[in-house]
Amino acid sequence: MNEWWRKAVVYQIYPKSFLDTTGNGVGDLRGIIRKLDYLKDLGVDVLWLTPIYSSPQRDNGYDIRDYFSIQEEYGTMADFEALLNEAHARGLKVIMDIVVNHTSTEHPWFQEARKSKDNPYRDFYIWKDPKDGREPNNWLSKFGGSAWEWDGETGQYYLHLFDVTQADLNWENEQVRRKVYEMMRWWLDKGVDGFRLDVINLISKDPRFPDDDGSVPPGDGRRFYTDGPRVHEFLREMNEEVFSRYEEVMTVGEMSSTTIPHCIQYTNPDNRELDMVFNFHHLKVDYPNGEKWALGEMDVPALKRILSTWQRKMRDGGGWNALFWCNHDQPRVVSRYGDDGRYHRESAKMLATLIHLMQGTPYIYQGEEVGMTNPRFQSIDQYRDVETLNMYRILKEKGMDEAEVMEVIGAKSRDNSRTPMQWDETEHAGFTAGIPWIGVSSNYGEINVEKSLADPKSILYHYKELIRLRKTHDIVTRGDFHPEFPDHPDVFAYTRNTDQETWLIVNNLRDYPVDWIGAESAPFQGQQGELLLTNYPDSPQLNNLFKLRPFESLVYRFIRS
Repeated sequence: MNEWWRKAVVYQIYPKSFLDTTGNGVGDLRGIIRKLDYLKDLGVDVLWLTPIYSSPQRDNGYDIRDYFSIQEEYGTMADFEALLNEAHARGLKVIMDIVVNHTSTEHPWFQEARKSKDNPYRDFYIWKDPKDGREPNNWLSKFGGSAWEWDGETGQYYLHLFDVTQADLNWENEQVRRKVYEMMRWWLDKGVDGFRLDVINLISKDPRFPDDDGSVPPGDGRRFYTDGPRVHEFLREMNEEVFSRYEEVMTVGEMSSTTIPHCIQYTNPDNRELDMVFNFHHLKVDYPNGEKWALGEMDVPALKRILSTWQRKMRDGGGWNALFWCNHDQPRVVSRYGDDGRYHRESAKMLATLIHLMQGTPYIYQGEEVGMTNPRFQSIDQYRDVETLNMYRILKEKGMDEAEVMEVIGAKSRDNSRTPMQWDETEHAGFTAGIPWIGVSSNYGEINVEKSLADPKSILYHYKELIRLRKTHDIVTRGDFHPEFPDHPDVFAYTRNTDQETWLIVNNLRDYPVDWIGAESAPFQGQQGELLLTNYPDSPQLNNLFKLRPFESLVYRFIRS
């Protein structure tokens, strides 16, 4: 088995916001083709495209209407085939985002299913009778409100864990699974190099569909469908029917509210399920009392503990992590865990160093490599995301005043990551000649690719160096991970170790100077490490006691004698 993906770097593209070549304000496949040389020069190996299938776009493509067609705004199947060929010609692989927990209610399967209870497609989805005149249970949608929607035509409710237009597929039905596997093989036969599987650990539900009594927070029903009773069986079957039949396919599963034991099962090669997984626990350390839609400070000790635990336990169990800060569902990390003002450059570089030198496969989300920030929209009218619009209504109904609601949304909305890619300082950041589907961040004149390429000290070149280090030093892929100074309240330091060498990675997560003890602490006592990488121009060689400057990041290399 060629596990090439362990040493690879993945670049996530949100096509809708990447580059528009037609002037309609929406990014397209031809725009991606235009920027392939830029991506090749950056050094990445894999392009992950978020969904480009035909869709009503209620959830920006994660509501699929037709798995075999390209969304018209993005181009044609011929455009996609051209993109695939051009990427492969440059040595770049392309993976598709696939959503098989649910489909759009406009999908032909669902349109048939809602015609009658005895329709052959009825059992493709999850339908239940009312319970005491109400919803079948008290599960909540992840986008707010009940997870059940009444269908008056057939007198039953259907399950939707996300938007009301995203009906959950019934994976207990073997025919559903066969159709899904057939569709995935169709794309692999076309030449795609793998899949990112959206919320894949939600496909198996507790067949009893019980009420959630709230005994296990957050009490919204997720414990009955997260890492469900048959999920590993289904993924092993998927691997056998699809992935195992193709060479060098890469798979990564998005795992919602998951656990380490399950993720070891998902990714240990002996289990033949997936190659790697995303988990989101490290992106909840600014959720006060576990609440996403509330303002909170990053809990540094919790972040250190979570990342270190996942590193150690996944390695011990033979699993593999996907490493990331940003994606299409998360705010921009430099605005979230860094400082997008005074220490913009320093904090963006520090966060990149921290995550890229861990064990796993790193992911870069478009614009992250130049330090794109949250846009700080001022009006709800500037937002497009269905989850954000739902939460605006819900928070207002709870009595929160407008200014506070907008502050929360400004920090937490998924649209923070969906603003157009900032290519240059021309109008609309060079994204479109028309009116963009969502507004461009106002700082595009200062933060853009063109300026970054012209500045050897930019965030972009720091990312290029991190990618180079991964490609040229096996320790980044294969070395053990060990947390250092775990009780330090401000500094996240860890080592990567092989029999031949040790790398020490030190990161100040604060926007103020902090004391740090270096060489006098084991295992570095009396050693002089080589400074491989830093985010300040005059960082010191390793010595005994010195102050780390705000967001300072240092990488030292020690060769064993």
